[in-house]
Amino acid sequence: MKILVINAGSSSLKYQLIDMANDELLAKGICEQIGDDNATFTHKVPADESKNIKSMPRLMEDHGEAIRLVLDTLVSKDHGVISSMDEIGAVGHRVLHGGEKFSGSVLVTEDVKKAIDECKKFGPLHNPANLKGIEACEKIMSVPQVAVFDTGFHQTMPDYAYMYAIPYEFYEKDGIRRYGFHGTSHRYVSLRAIALLGGKAEGTRIVTCHLGNGSSISAVKDGKCFDTTMGLTPLEGIIMGTRCGSIDPAIIPTIMKEHNLTPDEVDTLMNKKSGMLGLAGTSDNRTIEKRAKEGDPRAQLVESMLCHQLTKYIGGFAAAMGGIDAVVFTGGIGENNPQYRTRVAEKLGFLGTKIDEEKNKLRGEEVEISTPDSKLKMFVIPTNEELMIAKDTYEIVTNL
Repeated sequence: MKILVINAGSSSLKYQLIDMANDELLAKGICEQIGDDNATFTHKVPADESKNIKSMPRLMEDHGEAIRLVLDTLVSKDHGVISSMDEIGAVGHRVLHGGEKFSGSVLVTEDVKKAIDECKKFGPLHNPANLKGIEACEKIMSVPQVAVFDTGFHQTMPDYAYMYAIPYEFYEKDGIRRYGFHGTSHRYVSLRAIALLGGKAEGTRIVTCHLGNGSSISAVKDGKCFDTTMGLTPLEGIIMGTRCGSIDPAIIPTIMKEHNLTPDEVDTLMNKKSGMLGLAGTSDNRTIEKRAKEGDPRAQLVESMLCHQLTKYIGGFAAAMGGIDAVVFTGGIGENNPQYRTRVAEKLGFLGTKIDEEKNKLRGEEVEISTPDSKLKMFVIPTNEELMIAKDTYEIVTNL
């Protein structure tokens, strides 16, 4: 069976086609600026680059037309990788927020679509777009659709980890609590780490660090999420590309009063104008790394803040779980920035951490970067959320 994986954004649509016989990525791409005159389409075929399409302008008025373009390309003579749409057995969709309704991936039904829509209050930019992707596929294809939730993996957290100390009625009436995100990534890399530790989930205590433009850290105990840094929304936690992460809540009304900002304006400030961008003027970590080496104090501040927060959360999660066996780095920054990994390992030296600097120089590869005599194992594990979505989809549809 071949699974089409869809990640629909408000004006974009990413896709991958995966052959489940051998987990092979057949094709991937992205439709960008859907609904705009400047819409573009990129299509890549790993096994045959001559079939690639690079950022070609395409008219895409809506997500339905984007899906049609993707499907036509996948079966086309010049760029395709399959002979017929009939080879696609199911579609797996990444969905941001499932609230407390979903602790795992599910077959899409009318009730599931309704629940996704109800959760849009927690994911106003993502959930409506995710739903558009599902409905667009339903109109064109007659195969099963599966929803895979970013929040699902974190539903195993105990109440004392996910509750906020505000009046209980806000949880009962409005569902205000910690949900966590990047769940598909944390689940994938923690499963890989468990395999590298011997294959038995029970008794393992792992901290997974998904570091990119959006970043989150999760404590995974016995193979299940025990705690995580992101909260009701993806804003909470460590410093990110444009998000502030955790701050004193009183900062918000203070800024609003002093600068006469509306709730929407301060929301934009925290989500899109803060983090690395707010401190150093750029959200590109490669630029920050370069500038820090050149002596830029703002860039150096960003790096020091991130390393401090990483160490603080890893150490805190280790204490909360009663110990720690491994730390995993993943995501664009986690996989490709050795100096962060070195600095964190040095700070965790009190746990008996020793790092192999030669192995740590590798970027974007699965590797154990700790030495054989290190008490705390440290891994770099490239994430593969799309494969995780495909596996969930395959399992669900083959058991129908």
